[in-house]
Amino acid sequence: MQILKAVWDFFQNQILGMKWINELIGSGLSAVGLDTTNRWIGSIQFFIYDVIKIVVLLCFLIFIISYIQSYFPPERSKKILGRFRGIGANSVAALLGTVTPFCSCSSIPLFIGFTSAGLPLGVTFSFLISSPMVDLGSLVLLMSIFGIKVAILYVLFGLIIAVVGGTIIEKMNMEKHVESFILTAGSVDIESPDLTRKDRLVYAKEQTLSTFKKVFPYILIGVGIGAFIHNWIPESWVVSLLGSKNPFGVILATVIGVPMYADIFGTIPIAEALLSKGAQLGTVLSFMMGVTTLSLPSIIMIRKAVKPKLLALFIAICTVSIIIVGYLFNALQALIL
Repeated sequence: MQILKAVWDFFQNQILGMKWINELIGSGLSAVGLDTTNRWIGSIQFFIYDVIKIVVLLCFLIFIISYIQSYFPPERSKKILGRFRGIGANSVAALLGTVTPFCSCSSIPLFIGFTSAGLPLGVTFSFLISSPMVDLGSLVLLMSIFGIKVAILYVLFGLIIAVVGGTIIEKMNMEKHVESFILTAGSVDIESPDLTRKDRLVYAKEQTLSTFKKVFPYILIGVGIGAFIHNWIPESWVVSLLGSKNPFGVILATVIGVPMYADIFGTIPIAEALLSKGAQLGTVLSFMMGVTTLSLPSIIMIRKAVKPKLLALFIAICTVSIIIVGYLFNALQALIL
């Protein structure tokens, strides 16, 4: 069991999380005489590391998805996806999100790729909600802090939010509120038999470069904001603000969590500190969900892919759902802790 955990931790931290890049950047800054514990230098390190990580994920994932897409023209994709309908398709997308342990910003390249490939919009949003919020790799950590009941309920409620959110977006027919470059990327009718492997590689390369050029400025803006928040908003301030049984604590925690930028692993230490200071369980979990699902950098980046009305709907669905779940956890706190 320890071996499996070590393998997973390595895959999570060094392959997907690319922590070695962060360490390499830190070593480089130290080698030239810069103090990485300084807030300014720490912000620079965070910015460089996250830009590299997201760009690598963006280019790699869009390339792979585009290459696979070359085998599946729109009509063929629709036939395959026809096996799953309605809530079933949203449930599959939400479950897929649980096995892709990315932060909110890193999930966006997959969201763009899935949408470009012609997947139903509600299905892609179910994935976008569940991927950063619910992570099977974090389940053990949640269990160690909150217990198995809370951990399981957190995952369950996260999946429900993802399925419900995607279903609502699908029912409201919001496809016209997706930016045109996303839709046209997946509308090219490619006849698979006529393409060689080289042709498919060229197609994937063109799709990757096109998407990268349009999204990269938003990556810089989003990560810049995330680097500032990560190094300049002290954890002690957040703890002191939420460290009482405030009846509006859930709402406040959700609102405060939105501009912060971290994956679920980064929020767990803060959540543990909040709970030890007397914050209610639902307040802590709402904070975690707000940080992982609705971070301001990710909202800025996703704005490049969708129009304001769809973005506002996505934010409203997630915010209301997170607040409801938070108050529900507070009501159940005596039973599950």
